[in-house]
This record gives sequence, C-alpha cells and structure tokens, in this order.
Amino acid sequence: MQIIKYPHKEQWSEIIRRPAFNDVQLLASVREILYDIQKRGQEAIVEYARKFDKVSLDDFEVSEEEKSLANKQITDELKQAIQIAKQNIAVFHSAQKQELPRIETLPGVTCWQKMVPIEKVGLYIPGGTAPLFSTVLMLAVPAQIAGCREIILCTPPNPDGTIHPAILYAAQTAGVSRIFKIGGIQAIGAMAYGGSSIPQVYKIFGPGNRYVTAAKQVAGGIDVAIDLPAGPSEVAVIADYTANPAFVASDLLSQAEHGPDSQALLLTDSEKLADQAANETAKQLEQLPRKEWAEQSLKHSKILVLHNQAEIIELANLYAPEHLIIETENYHAVEEQIINAGSVFLGHYAPESAGDYASGTNHTLPTNGHAKAFSGVNLDSFVKKITFQEITREGIRNLAPTLEIMAENEHLHAHKNAVSLRIQNAGKK
Repeated sequence: MQIIKYPHKEQWSEIIRRPAFNDVQLLASVREILYDIQKRGQEAIVEYARKFDKVSLDDFEVSEEEKSLANKQITDELKQAIQIAKQNIAVFHSAQKQELPRIETLPGVTCWQKMVPIEKVGLYIPGGTAPLFSTVLMLAVPAQIAGCREIILCTPPNPDGTIHPAILYAAQTAGVSRIFKIGGIQAIGAMAYGGSSIPQVYKIFGPGNRYVTAAKQVAGGIDVAIDLPAGPSEVAVIADYTANPAFVASDLLSQAEHGPDSQALLLTDSEKLADQAANETAKQLEQLPRKEWAEQSLKHSKILVLHNQAEIIELANLYAPEHLIIETENYHAVEEQIINAGSVFLGHYAPESAGDYASGTNHTLPTNGHAKAFSGVNLDSFVKKITFQEITREGIRNLAPTLEIMAENEHLHAHKNAVSLRIQNAGKK
C-alpha cells in the first residue's frame, strides 16, 4: 500500500478520491434495457436472463423442493451461525420501533404520525464469487419486523440453474415470501416493472455490481423507490500507537478482498504504525485465497500519516466512509466527533466482520461519500410515516387567523375560503 506522510489539506480531496469509472455509456445501456423490460415485460426479462445470467429457465421462481433440498445441503454449524446472526439482527432492529406521540399544537388541534410498513419490497442479493447469505438476513429480518406484506428476493443463479443453499436457507429463516433465480439489470427491471412471473414491488433494496447499482439509480429516479446510493465497498481505519498492526492489516484486507474496486484507508499519526501495518498487510496478503482481488483493491488504497488526531478526524469526516474502524486509546472521545460514516466499529476488538455478519447492526450502508447525507438500512427504511391532524371547532377558531392571513398573502383565496367558511359555521350550534 502507498504511504503518504503529512499531506497538505489542499491535497486531501484528491488523495481520498474513490476509484473512478466512466459510467456514461453504462447508464445509457442500462436505460435501454430497463425501457425494453418496461415495454415488453416477461419476454424481455427471459431474453436478458438468458443473455446475462447464461441460464435458460422456464420458471424463475425457486420451488418448495429446491428450498427443502437446500436445508439439507448446509451444515448444522452454519445453520446455527445463521440463526444466531438472525437473532442479533432482530434484537437490534426491533429496538428501533417507535411509539409516536399525539401532539396538541394548539387547543383543539392535534397532530400525529403513524408508521405504516411498505407493502411490497424486493431484495437483491448478489451472486458471483461469494454467496452473500448475510445480506439476506440484513434485509429480510427488518422487513419482516416492519410488517412488509410481501418480501421477494432476486439473486443470480449458478450456471446449472441453482441457488447457493445458504442463501435459500437464510431467506426461509428470515421470512422471505418468494425467491427468484434472476440477477443483474433484468432482476431490477423485473422488480421495478413486474413480469408475468415476478411481481412488481414498491421499493428495492440490496447491493450489487456496477450494472445493478446503475439499474437501481435509473429505475429509482422515476419508477420505484430504492434503499440508498451504494457502490463499491470501502473502509477507513483510524489507529494510533496502541493499535495492533496485525489487527489493522486484517481490517484493511477484509475490505480489499471484496473486489478490485473496493478501497481501504488507514489514517494514523504514528509513522511506526504506518510502516508496521504496511508490512503486515503484505505478509497477510500472501495467505489470502482471494489475493488477486485484494491486490487490485490495494492499488488504490492508502496509508495516510497525519500530524495529529484532530487532522485525522477532519479527514475521516471528509471521506465519509461506509465503514469506520477506530483503534485508538481514546476511541470514545474520537467517535463523539465523527459526523459522517455509515457504521462505526470501536476498539481494538471490533472488526468490520462483526457488523458484516452478526453483531446486530445492518451492513447495507451508503458508500462513495453518501454517508454525509444518507443512513444505512434500518427499520425506518421499510416503513413510511403518514401524518394526521384532527381539528375541532375550538381548534379551527384558534388556527383560523394564521391560516387566513398566510393564504391571503400567497394569493390562494380558495385556501382562505376553506377556512373562512368553517369559521362562519363554527359559531353555529
């Protein structure tokens, strides 16, 4: 990894820039495919599934027999781990339920909110080099707690038309309604617009490659809601002289192995730790089965040595990482000053892996600096809040002068009249 020592603040933005890709042509292609799916429906979905998933299927939906077989194909040890992770995620997300009070803003004027689950949600689970059954739990568990009526899941099939059994087991455990063997742009299009076999949903959740991310952005701009802007995964590690270099290196590599477009940053005020972490990273890299992926990621990952902790915190907030690990002596004092991050891991014994799998927090998080404005997926992601107001005769009398003068000054006389007529009537018995 490249070590950069004491860069000037004018250089920070350039140094922490994410890997850049030219997505103009990609977005144009995605729009064309989504429009085709919207226009031709199931016929187009089948064609694109054959082209991109490289599988010809008569029926995209996973059968009950396939689900049953999957339950027999994974070990009891993995089943237990999935159950523990599910329980921890459920405990944390259940605690996010809110009792919303009724507020009397004026005598006779009462306002309140009601939380209502989104009826139909679609979950996208990536395929490819790693079966992300943990993401199934992260999305389906809060959806079920929220009370979503229909939870469907799309994931790319293997070349033989099957789905990894751990994904199927996790989906059943977490309460997914229906599972479909389809991936990529065509899966997002199917959930956004519906096909004869894949139902349309109101909101789409889940990570994916550049094509899936672009499809969510295009469809989400007009036709369906999406969870959040998400792209290649990333981590920033804040560490001082008390940090274990081996721990720090393992944290950087656990991010780098996600893929070539992932990024990892180490922010420290210790030159000694910077050198030790770099050496340890090179050493641990050699032992990784996904070494080639991690090597590509490390090419645009960096170790930054800064003058002091204040600079480190300022740069961390500027970067706004998806994951932030704080391995310092005074980590609570540091975390109090963090204002931009997706999920934060505190102390020398809190690896990103904990949040990725089973501590209870959600691992579906904003990337590419979007943590400056977006939260990660949580229970609120699966509900909408409807506001209500109840106004009595007394209430309209108290509120009317304010309403009438505001409506009159906005030149909206029908608005004023709707109030004035009620005032005239409110005095009658």
